[in-house]
Amino acid sequence: MNPIDLMDTYGPVVVGLGLAFFAVWGLVLAVRYVRADTDLRASMRQAVRVRRTWPRLAEMAGLCVVDRKPTLSAQIAREFSTEQTRPIEPRTLTPTIKVRPDRFGVVVTAKCLPKVSLKEFQKAAEYLADAWGCVRISVTPAKKPGQVVIRGVRHDPLAEMTTHVPTGEPPANITRMILGLDEYGVTAFLALKEVSGVVGAGRPGTGKSSVINKAIADFSPSPLVQFAVVDGKAEAVGEGDYAEVADRLFRYVGDDVTAANRFFREMVELRRARVKAARGVFGTQDMWHKGPTAEWPIVVLIIDEAHTFFRDYKGSDRETKRLAALTAENARLVEDLVKKGRSAGIITFVITQKATGDAIPTFIRDNCAVGFSFAQRTTEASVAALGDNIREYPDMDPVELQDPMFTGVLVMKAPNSKGFIRVRTPYVSAEHAAQVAAETAHLMRDPFQLLAALTGRRITVRLDKPEPGTDGLAA
Repeated sequence: MNPIDLMDTYGPVVVGLGLAFFAVWGLVLAVRYVRADTDLRASMRQAVRVRRTWPRLAEMAGLCVVDRKPTLSAQIAREFSTEQTRPIEPRTLTPTIKVRPDRFGVVVTAKCLPKVSLKEFQKAAEYLADAWGCVRISVTPAKKPGQVVIRGVRHDPLAEMTTHVPTGEPPANITRMILGLDEYGVTAFLALKEVSGVVGAGRPGTGKSSVINKAIADFSPSPLVQFAVVDGKAEAVGEGDYAEVADRLFRYVGDDVTAANRFFREMVELRRARVKAARGVFGTQDMWHKGPTAEWPIVVLIIDEAHTFFRDYKGSDRETKRLAALTAENARLVEDLVKKGRSAGIITFVITQKATGDAIPTFIRDNCAVGFSFAQRTTEASVAALGDNIREYPDMDPVELQDPMFTGVLVMKAPNSKGFIRVRTPYVSAEHAAQVAAETAHLMRDPFQLLAALTGRRITVRLDKPEPGTDGLAA
């Protein structure tokens, strides 16, 4: 069959299939657009505009390169051309892109070219933001070599108050604590694996206790995490910020320094006993290699308003001396937990208003691998919580978050990269938190009892300095 007969026979079929494909594709896009909310529809229109204007915009922004060497096909074409003496015009190469919309803006993945790589895209970011109608744009390396990811947001996620309703389902990843959305609308999280200490700071009412309550509500459906709270701003659980999640706490201690001291001693003994038992239970000294399990859960100790328990009392009367001794020992005990609790699966959150040395002893603070801060009044307080590097990023300093619109926004070190990120943490209502805690109360287990069941040995608390060779365990 000659080509003309083939065209007559199969041409209409091919054209029909092509038209059918484009019709189905258009229908799918139309359905997606109709089902999308207002923000996502705006982003979908923005994505179409980005694709349509990209070749011209890339050239104006200096993101194109001129290839003066003729391609093989161009050379062959010239050989068969009647104008063989005419020079071959150089080609302008434009990075190819893929655009994905979401409710905050667009995510553009671009392929790099020679002399057009990460630095060139970053230099052009401000111009791209203006052209695409974005309040800010970030350019970061993609996971695949030779590509960059351009994230553009039309409106500021930090300025939008958000709420969170716990699902009541166990989290998909138990080793990270989801905080909220960063300033580019990307989910931000705090890594928990192989971490023993976290410092949280911020002025009163800026969101410290709220972010902890959200974490408890999110992790409550999992038996792999158990919580204890030592609260420096309430005498009893019903009077403080943790009343709604009390059903899911295996221990609550109020602002009594003596009671807190007793519990810190117990936690140190739990840490010692876990270290001693880890190899027999997991076959390794580090719990994280094979854990956590329901019988050996992650133990999260939250010390809220921590300065209450580390205060440096001054005075010569008997009661002041007693309190000074207790707070000094509290500091030593918590130092033990943040220094040595990692492999045992004990994570200590030290929460205070200002993480300066007078509130949290530096030998505790500097051993905490992770830090975050809500709004602060001074850069000194920001440095105490986040480290001296925050001075190099003045726009990220928590002193810039004092406007009420930024209540619930924190600053933390950017994971796996330089610099810092700002995160909008959502609000969880007291009713939702209480509901999840009540429904998952049956999952609360005392880690002391769990370890005793595993090892057949109960944990006893040392009332004075340990004797050499003892380990705090009783048969």
